[in-house]
Amino acid sequence: MPVIAVVDYEMGNLHSVCKGLEKAGATPNVTYSPKELEQADAIVLPGVGAFDPAVQHLRARGLEQPIKEAIASGKPFLGICLGLQILFESSAEGIQPGLGIIKGKVRRFRPEADITIPHMGWNQLEMTQTKSILWEHLPSDPWVYFVHSYYVDPIEEQIRAATVTHGTQTVTAAIVHENLMAVQFHPEKSSNIGLQILSNFVAQVREKIPA
Repeated sequence: MPVIAVVDYEMGNLHSVCKGLEKAGATPNVTYSPKELEQADAIVLPGVGAFDPAVQHLRARGLEQPIKEAIASGKPFLGICLGLQILFESSAEGIQPGLGIIKGKVRRFRPEADITIPHMGWNQLEMTQTKSILWEHLPSDPWVYFVHSYYVDPIEEQIRAATVTHGTQTVTAAIVHENLMAVQFHPEKSSNIGLQILSNFVAQVREKIPA
């Protein structure tokens, strides 16, 4: 089975992510070792919490450059929730610079009379990259589970793989660019749909492993 490094920087629901990856047919390895990130077949960057502590913890553990190098090398990479947001240049949630791997900013939902912030619970995806491997074997407009007050706003619109609408605001829910994939929702909390998304990611990892 492919070995997938799950990055431990004290900001993720590691147990649920690992269980999801195991069900999807992978061997998760929770680690903050740059060497183990390099040796893994793929990397998952989970995240729950605030932007500034997340990037501070990553940098304190010397993980910023190894993550950038892994993505640049073509290794399959999946960011989840906060693990999507910290790939961007900056966030309205804090003052620390993000990793800057993706051009754009993280913005806060505008208050509206009929919406709650955070955006929490089940909502439907609208696919904007219908041929992405992440969406294989899924129904149209699948329901997935969100918990977030902030959303990513990429400069390059073509990397947007799915959107979600909360109130009158339609925002980016997932990005895909070559080997780099990241989602705002929680696949590990999204029942069978989330498991299929993780299985699709693992299938892509298997394709990358030399025979």
